[in-house]
Parts: sequence; C-alpha cells; structure tokens
Amino acid sequence: MQSRRIGDTQVSAIGLGGMPMSVEGRPADEQRSVDTIHAALDAGVTLFDTADAYSLDETDVGHNESLIARAVASHGADTSEVLIATKGGHTRTEGGGWGRNGSPEYLRQACEASLKRLGVDAIGLYQFHRPDPKVDYAESVGALRDLLDAGKIRYAGISNANPDQIRLANEILGGRLVSVQNEFSPAFRSSEPELDLCDSLGIAFLPWSPLGGIAKAGELGSHFAPFAEIANEKGVSPQQVCLAWLLAKSPVVIPIPGSSRPATIRDSAAAVHLTLTPEEFTRLDAGD
Repeated sequence: MQSRRIGDTQVSAIGLGGMPMSVEGRPADEQRSVDTIHAALDAGVTLFDTADAYSLDETDVGHNESLIARAVASHGADTSEVLIATKGGHTRTEGGGWGRNGSPEYLRQACEASLKRLGVDAIGLYQFHRPDPKVDYAESVGALRDLLDAGKIRYAGISNANPDQIRLANEILGGRLVSVQNEFSPAFRSSEPELDLCDSLGIAFLPWSPLGGIAKAGELGSHFAPFAEIANEKGVSPQQVCLAWLLAKSPVVIPIPGSSRPATIRDSAAAVHLTLTPEEFTRLDAGD
C-alpha cells in the first residue's frame, strides 16, 4: 500500500478507525471486529486509530484500545510497523453520554491506563482528544509535552482543533506536533483551514468520519452526485472515490474511515490505487 508520514514514521495512506467496533451499535460478535482488523492488516493498513472513550459507556472505557491491541497481536504476521494512535481527554458518562477532561492530571492518568491496555512501553501516537473549556488549552497540551519528554509516548497530536490551537500546540511541543485529527468529509468541509495549515507545516491531517459518519457512510453516493457519477464511471464505490479525493487534496492527508466489517475496510484500502484526473478532482472538490 502507498505510505504517508507521521513524524518520522511511514504509515499506510489509509488508516482504520476503530470507533464503530466499540460504541453503541457495535457488532454483537466480537470476532467480526477481529476479522475486520485482520483484513485491514492483510490489505496493508498499518495505522489504527482508537481512543479510550470508544466504549458503550463509563463501564467499559478502553474497550476499543484493548480490542485493537488483542487483534493486532493475534494476527500472526509481522506487525512491527503498525502504529496505533489513541486519544485521551474525552470521557464517557453514565448512560453513554460524553464528557471532557483536559486537566494535566487526568491526561497523565489516562495515558498510563492506555499504555496498560495497549501493552506497550510507549504509545505510538497520543492525541489530545477534544478541548476542555474548563481547562486552559496550553495546560492540556503541556501534559502531552511532558508525556513526550518522559518517553511515555513516541509522538504527540491533537484532535478537534482550530488553526490557533494548532499553532499554539506546535509551539508548546517545540515543533514536535505530528498530527491533527479533525472531522472532514464531503458533508463537513469546515476544517479546510486546518488542513491547509497542516499542509504548510508538514503535519499529518487525519480526517475522522471521512465518509460522513457511521450512520451516513453508506448513503454518501445518494447525497453527493459527483461521487456517485465518478464511481459509476470507474466501476468502484462512491466511498472509494471519496477517499481518493481526500488523498488527492494534500500529501499530508491520511483518512481514517471507521469500519466493523472486513468488506468495508478492504474497499476503503483499495482507494490508494484509484487515480483521479484533474477534471474529476475538480468536480468532486466543487462541493456540489
């Protein structure tokens, strides 16, 4: 598979987002999720995105981290080049709600818990999941810097950040910010300024929900005609066209489509082989 760069590490140009395997609606049969992760590895995927908050509720925090760690370890082939990216700072509350905690103390504790679930001495990529309005952003990012300096994490990233936060984080980290993970898809293009900034700084941009989210990914072609038209012309899925469009936007883009079925991650991974003409890219990028 084609590769792209996170820090000094080459990873697959398409990653796998593990969220659908662990939140509400996750597969009843866990083996299907394991098979999906194995299918991703077989297709050449080496970047796996997770978070401690990817769980049903507060009672099984870390479900997705543990699942991915077990599945990668059980694959049987050489997985030494796999980069597992996880996040801290988003929390689960009673009844399946979502909260935020960006305090340095919490992030240190969350990182230690993620280290144990992943079974590693240092997390490949650790990202501050979501800004906490009750905590100064610089303090939260300062916790990432301390974890980086302590060798608890190999790389530091941020998620759901605006341009000012990206610049501030990179400054606090001493130029060591390697990734920004924001929502970006045909239906959600407001992170274009963040993508452009990452492109100029050489920072990896990881679009989450690149196909529109768990509930809407299958409907992408029916809502955005150019994607369906070009997919029909090329004999591929609209989802493949969408991922190829994202890859064509910038060499720093690494989409992380979520999946919980082997067939869908295989289809997504095949997007690296799909070449768009300039005219096709322009049709898709017009946003019609």
